[in-house]
Amino acid sequence: MPRRLALFALLLANVVGAEAPPPEAERGSMPAAVQAQPALDGAAIIARAHAAAGGEHFVKPGTLFLAGYNIIRPPGGGEVLWDRYAMWRQFADDKPDAHRASGRVRIEAWTGQDLALLLTFDGETTYDEDGPVEDQSANAMWSSNFGFGAIRNALDPGWKQARMPDDLIDGEPAFLVRLTDPAGGETLFGFRQSDYAILYVGFDTPRGWHERRYSHFFSKPGSDWVQAGRVRLFYDGVKKNEAIWTDYRVGEPFDPSLFRVEAAPAAPSW
Repeated sequence: MPRRLALFALLLANVVGAEAPPPEAERGSMPAAVQAQPALDGAAIIARAHAAAGGEHFVKPGTLFLAGYNIIRPPGGGEVLWDRYAMWRQFADDKPDAHRASGRVRIEAWTGQDLALLLTFDGETTYDEDGPVEDQSANAMWSSNFGFGAIRNALDPGWKQARMPDDLIDGEPAFLVRLTDPAGGETLFGFRQSDYAILYVGFDTPRGWHERRYSHFFSKPGSDWVQAGRVRLFYDGVKKNEAIWTDYRVGEPFDPSLFRVEAAPAAPSW
């Protein structure tokens, strides 16, 4: 028998004699290898995630303030520390497009006594530390920042919730649900199977595929709000920065002037 045919016969014998895949009962010992609770559909998973995060308080918070610090990962390596970092968010009542700027937002960062970043959106106009951004096509930039909020509107009329294959997220068995908003945009969410905590969001942006991974959850005494203390942000699989949140306040009224900039602040605004 020619050498090539002999080698082929040996390979074929190995394939024929190979063991069959293990039965589902055995695969079940491998996390996320078998779909957990297959009767749960995407909408049911979202409803349980809402309840776990704070219920109606989470779905319709009105406003949210977060404070902590941010670690920036430059492409060449190393890190830049924004030792004071805060976000003010005033949510819109509805959200037909998950990745368009909506509501109002202010993001402010400091390194020591130096302002590192100031970016706001007042519902119509984007501002930086110098005032209104001249090229208002910058509003499209917010598509890289708006995405997580889709979870709050995910059960609104016109939204679709499709359950995807279970997977591991940072080693945790997770349900995955793909949301489609009324405008046709898609956002992928991951939920820890043990408690429905929101571990992951992913969506396409002009900068590439954007992922956020959530961990180190905490709450304040007497509060039903569950906040992720660590948020790692990735573009096309590469970590760009991670926000560490150490404080939150929910439902406080914000003065509209907070979201407009006439001059750069001389000190942190909180």
